[in-house]
Amino acid sequence: MLIAFKYRLYPTKQQKVAIHFTLERCRLLYNRLLAERVIAYKAEGKSLNYYDQASTFNERKQYVPALKQVYSQVLQDVAKRLDKAFQAFFRRVKSGEAPGFPRFKPEQRYDSFTYPQGGHTINGNKLRLSKIGDVKIKLHRLPQGKVKTCTITAKNGKYYACFSCVVNGETLPASTDQVGIDLGLKHLAITSAGETFEAPKRLRYKERKLKQLQRCVSRKQRGSNRRKKSIRILAKLHEKVANGRKNHAHKVSRQLVNRYGLIAFENLNVQGMLKNHHLAKSIADAGWNQLVQYTLYKAESAGRVVVRVDPRNTSQMCSNCGEFVKKTLSVRVHRCSCGYVEDRDVNAARNILQRALEEWEAS
Repeated sequence: MLIAFKYRLYPTKQQKVAIHFTLERCRLLYNRLLAERVIAYKAEGKSLNYYDQASTFNERKQYVPALKQVYSQVLQDVAKRLDKAFQAFFRRVKSGEAPGFPRFKPEQRYDSFTYPQGGHTINGNKLRLSKIGDVKIKLHRLPQGKVKTCTITAKNGKYYACFSCVVNGETLPASTDQVGIDLGLKHLAITSAGETFEAPKRLRYKERKLKQLQRCVSRKQRGSNRRKKSIRILAKLHEKVANGRKNHAHKVSRQLVNRYGLIAFENLNVQGMLKNHHLAKSIADAGWNQLVQYTLYKAESAGRVVVRVDPRNTSQMCSNCGEFVKKTLSVRVHRCSCGYVEDRDVNAARNILQRALEEWEAS
């Protein structure tokens, strides 16, 4: 399976210039290739593919000498990135989703380039990048398995290298324990055993500061250096909020995967729930999808089972007898005529586990 290993880079001033030069050349090439696809389809009804465009790179270098200063496989990956965008577009059209035609990339929306095969090697505390040089890298742990690609990212004044590696799944002791998890706002996750994991609420803690910085950006004249500086400060705070949320999700998902052999989640329509303007900010701040996705990939590599079930009526049904007990959101304790009394969320988590066991056994 593929696992990504991310490391911080500390390039010199000259290397920063080379990285941003490569980014700009890749961005301009991406936009040019996209324009060619649009023109070819409108003029001739022809759909260009990756091979049609990648085969023209030698000729392009004769007319645009700056492309010679970028590693050839990095340029090829730009064409492949555009081709993947079109494949995703056609897939969404075919499945009836909102298509989302590939867009031209402004400077702030193109922040990475990839060495798909060669052109990169690790030598001690240096990462040698073709056409850029030996960049200092913080190797807090060594990459495992076989390195497939190396992606260089520039974000908010920081630089990162992300290695995509093929590794064998991790081995964990076998576990027969099973758990159902109800996702919430007061608590991020409540298990069928009654254990709770607190919601991080990173956005709420920094909301006042974010509003202040946003007002600072709004006051600055568009295109001015002061506005650009304010935007960088605001982006760094948003990044800090996101990193805190990711860190919390990683910790919770790791605990779940280490302890349980089967983990059951609700299959929530989070995008639809975000349309509720009273709860949208709290739902986004909780990061439900992030927790589920992190648990899914950790469970896959560890040989655990994750089941996602229909969440309908899990809060209303009695997990003891199956009777339907209607409750509003303000009612936090489940009381059934059979005498069963339990916290509303714990009752829901037990219903989720029961449904997951039924689906898993049926499959």
